[in-house]
Amino acid sequence: FLDVEVLGSDERKESALQTVGNGEPWCELVLTLLADGSVLPALVISRGRPPCPTALPKSILLESKESGCGDDEIMELWAARVWRKHTECRGGASKGMLVLDCHRTHLSEEVLAVLSAAGALPAVIPAGCSSRTQPLDVCVKRSLKNFLHKKWRERARDLADSDSSALLQLLLGWLGEALEVLGNCPELIRKSFLVASVLPGPAGDSGSPRRNGDEQEELIAAMEERLKIAKTRESSPEFPENDDPEADPEILHRLFEGESEAESFYGFEEADLELMEI
Repeated sequence: FLDVEVLGSDERKESALQTVGNGEPWCELVLTLLADGSVLPALVISRGRPPCPTALPKSILLESKESGCGDDEIMELWAARVWRKHTECRGGASKGMLVLDCHRTHLSEEVLAVLSAAGALPAVIPAGCSSRTQPLDVCVKRSLKNFLHKKWRERARDLADSDSSALLQLLLGWLGEALEVLGNCPELIRKSFLVASVLPGPAGDSGSPRRNGDEQEELIAAMEERLKIAKTRESSPEFPENDDPEADPEILHRLFEGESEAESFYGFEEADLELMEI
């Protein structure tokens, strides 16, 4: 989400780009990881005219429309441009299980039919469970968000007069940089599937919730180190320690609309919450 009014403000322009928000999004990103550690091309859907196609990173597929794309259309584009291309390269292999969260985009009959026709067997994660059982959410999603926010804040003061196309080109460049790093971290991606219990562990067990939680934090730290953002959140003035939470919609979203109920009660252990519920 890009707030043009905030972008024009000298004091708040660092908050102009957010990954959550209300209204129509400026652009939408569809990421796809495989259990073997591979990263498929990312699909980006933007509103407005596209940037120069010669500058598009190879790891990104861009679809631009003045009015944007509907939910069903986004999934149809993903099935055609990402998943079918992948299965064709593998010689039309048998169906693969596709792990999805329960976002409305994924649940319509039209989308499920498209996915089935593309050779994908949808496995929908129940509401409130994605942060622990969606491999993307285990490590990559949070690390990628932090990376893009860091890049934006580094450039924000110079972007007041940039048009939407130029800003999109910057974002695509940063995304391409991050995807290159992800592509060189297959072991971290494979571990994300294990921690999410999508795949069984070496001993056939899925691990305890507490152990998986510790491993998740280790994965995030390792990924952020690869992305070179691990230390900047503590030492850089771009991430001051005493930020006002009200100024950051991302913080409010995590606080009030977190994927899991436990995430909404910072300061409490999960065991404490279970006792409280009893």
